[in-house]
Amino acid sequence: MTGKDNSSFTREDILEAIIETPHEGIIFVDNQGIIRLINEGYAEFLGFKPEEILNRPILDVVPNTRLLEVLKSGKPQYGDLWSIRGQQVAVTRLPIVRDGQIIGVLGRSMFRDEMSLALEFAKKIKRLEEKLASYRAELDRERRAKYEVDEIIGNSERMLKLKQKVLKVSKTSSTVLITGESGTGKELFAHAIHNASPRRNRAFVRINCTSIPSELLESELFGYEEGAFTGAKRGGKLGKFEIAQGGTIFLDEIGDMDKSMQAKLLRVLQEKEIERIGGTRPVPVNVRVIAATNRNLEEMILTQQFREDLYYRLNVVLLQVPPLRERKSDIPLLTGELIKKLNTRLGTRVNRVTGEVMELFLQYDWPGNVRELENILEQAINLSERDVLYPDDFPVLAKRLHRQLQGTAAGGTVRPLAEVVREAERNAILKALAATGHNKKEAARLLGIHRSVLYRKLDNLD
Repeated sequence: MTGKDNSSFTREDILEAIIETPHEGIIFVDNQGIIRLINEGYAEFLGFKPEEILNRPILDVVPNTRLLEVLKSGKPQYGDLWSIRGQQVAVTRLPIVRDGQIIGVLGRSMFRDEMSLALEFAKKIKRLEEKLASYRAELDRERRAKYEVDEIIGNSERMLKLKQKVLKVSKTSSTVLITGESGTGKELFAHAIHNASPRRNRAFVRINCTSIPSELLESELFGYEEGAFTGAKRGGKLGKFEIAQGGTIFLDEIGDMDKSMQAKLLRVLQEKEIERIGGTRPVPVNVRVIAATNRNLEEMILTQQFREDLYYRLNVVLLQVPPLRERKSDIPLLTGELIKKLNTRLGTRVNRVTGEVMELFLQYDWPGNVRELENILEQAINLSERDVLYPDDFPVLAKRLHRQLQGTAAGGTVRPLAEVVREAERNAILKALAATGHNKKEAARLLGIHRSVLYRKLDNLD
């Protein structure tokens, strides 16, 4: 065909050029497994001339052929590395269909110079698959809960009771609300519940309701469909609820969620399904919800900041994490464990604090709780040249303790706000009960709270 004008090529010319390409071996067998077409390059590769094997059964020529598998299944095979005559070739096998019937199979084999390119391409694919597997494993690690119940430090009576409660509620799939001041370790309890539960081998997904702008929170939680809004990713995006399917979702700082999102979360808890932004059908979800807050949700209900119906959906099981000032007997144990943790992280070798330092720790009220204790130990370890920490390694603590003592002396009785609120609440409840002759229903009405809330508060009265 050399010298011909392109326009003078016939269909047969083009097909012949395609079939007789030096870069590929081409073979076609009919639905009886008989070779009806083979190009010169492939025949030569097999050790024959084309006319020697045309119209012969493929099994006579290539006993280990897989073309007949495709003929039987009707499923194509792409890029299969196949050994023939001691050589590796990359093979694609395609069923050929006419009028709904398979009339044969076309085999295309890459060999000779192109085989090295195919093998290099296969190696690249393998490297990419290994990299993807590594990323998936890392992502799985990120979606695993990190802490067990035994890793929550504290042997005080309140902490031991709380850990027993964690082990008990972890056996169910009930929604849990964890309350406590900032820095008390609420997230540790969420991890521990998941790890002690039957869901421990599934995803643990954490989302901070404060750190994500309210206008983005819905797409983070529920995902979106392709084209749902300008800038939406092609193919859409899974939300955290779908990612947590079969596992646990931890909604931290739930008290900072706006009212419109509260309504949508309530629907999820009620219906056990979500709807992606731009979606047209609900998606069932099997997810345990654990929520946490350092805010007083009951007060927020009274000021219309938090939905009462959502509160009761979340507050199926309540875990109240005590502040550090109410479990000071745990401070020595906490201090030792935090020093070990910081030594590992900082590469230091501090052994302990002196008795004088521990006395300061026990006098201080720790408004920042365990987080503040860790922070102040890290400061001291960074600046000290010794393997034992002395009072002069804690100048910041000395100032804070001095302010605390000054406040107490100036006001006579300056106590943490939480304690004052708790005492005022106790007095109000006792007064309401006295006014109603201990009629709990009427007392709850006077106090403006639900009767079940009153019962719980009565259980917690000193």
